[in-house]
Amino acid sequence: MDFVQIFRPLEAWFRTFVLSEWTFYQLGIIAAGYIFASLVASITEPALETRARRIKGNPDLLRVIIAFMRRLKWLFLTIWLWLANVVLTQSTWPSQRWLVSTALTLAAAWFVISVLTKIIRNQTLSRVVAVLSWGYLAVYATGLEGPVLSTLDAAAVNLGAMRLSLLIVLKAVVLTVALIWVAVLAGNVLSHWVQRSGDLSPSFKVLISKLIKIVLIMVAGAIALSATGIDLTALTVFSGAVGVGVGFGLQKVVSNFISGIIILLDKSIKPGDTITLGDTFGSIRDLRARFVSVITREGKEFLIPNEDFISQQVVNWSFSSDYVRIDVDFGTSYDSDPHEVVRIAIETASAVPRVANNYKAPVCWMTAFGASSLDFRLRFWISDPANGLTNVRGQVLLALWDAFKAAKVSIPFPHREIIMKTPVEIQRPPRA
Repeated sequence: MDFVQIFRPLEAWFRTFVLSEWTFYQLGIIAAGYIFASLVASITEPALETRARRIKGNPDLLRVIIAFMRRLKWLFLTIWLWLANVVLTQSTWPSQRWLVSTALTLAAAWFVISVLTKIIRNQTLSRVVAVLSWGYLAVYATGLEGPVLSTLDAAAVNLGAMRLSLLIVLKAVVLTVALIWVAVLAGNVLSHWVQRSGDLSPSFKVLISKLIKIVLIMVAGAIALSATGIDLTALTVFSGAVGVGVGFGLQKVVSNFISGIIILLDKSIKPGDTITLGDTFGSIRDLRARFVSVITREGKEFLIPNEDFISQQVVNWSFSSDYVRIDVDFGTSYDSDPHEVVRIAIETASAVPRVANNYKAPVCWMTAFGASSLDFRLRFWISDPANGLTNVRGQVLLALWDAFKAAKVSIPFPHREIIMKTPVEIQRPPRA
């Protein structure tokens, strides 16, 4: 008897709404709208997407616009269902348009969610977030929120004076993730605007961008916790103990983060600088919260912790000036005229394109009477150390070789004399 009483209202609802004549009419309206939206979208999407791809300089904005263009089908379906819902509202009862209204809500929700989640670069994560968000809204759209929310709220534990239910946890997680995602997106857009400013130094641009992101994320987290109604005072002792444990475990992370702030404030390095740290020589590509990205001449990208730039000796080849002096040592035979060698070396170095003659002219000095050569040191300056040091040194050496060869100046190489104190008789081996 109880079983019959439970399913009798469900049977009545099924006969009234699902098996109704108007239900099939609504299904036809939805199917026709889907076909219409697909045809219109197939015509308009290619042309609009071609125009959208002309946007340069903001990849996040371009990704959202392209996602919008590729989902015009759902936009047109939403418009179709909205018009159908308006017409049905004026001419029929609510019970005869419930399916169109529900489909309108679900289609509009899927359109908005599928566009916004495309900002997430990971495709799998983007799809998971889109499906979960749409399912969350679908529960409300179909009127099932009452039983679902009651079941989630019933699964709860008491932490002192605070009652922590599964519903509150899910709300906190969803709101926190959503708000932090929006905060990161807004931070990326604002950071892009800051990077385009021509009045700020590169280091100050990075500092402002990081501060904007940090402030937005903190505000998003505070709003999420406040919106869920969690009493933070009840978690004070627990959060303090967790904070101490996390603090010990994240010492290096915090140290690198603080070191990054110090680097940005004292402007010791900035994107584009050419640096040497230990055995690493390259140009700085980016400054992050935990590390500095350095690209070498070989194309390798080293992610060096910020702490190393504070605790170790760093050579910044372009800190106060882009000009760098390079020394090239060479030797000539004792038969050559040293004055002529100096003149040829200076003229040869001055003719190399990368040598900065307008800053300081090359100089050449005789440094020693070597064991088998006259030793010289050629000094010159360049203004682009990021383009490499070894290659310009090699260009100068090759130019010196050609110039000395044309001037008949010989470059000696070591000779060894062997003096035999006792006569040595050399005999040929007998022929076979």
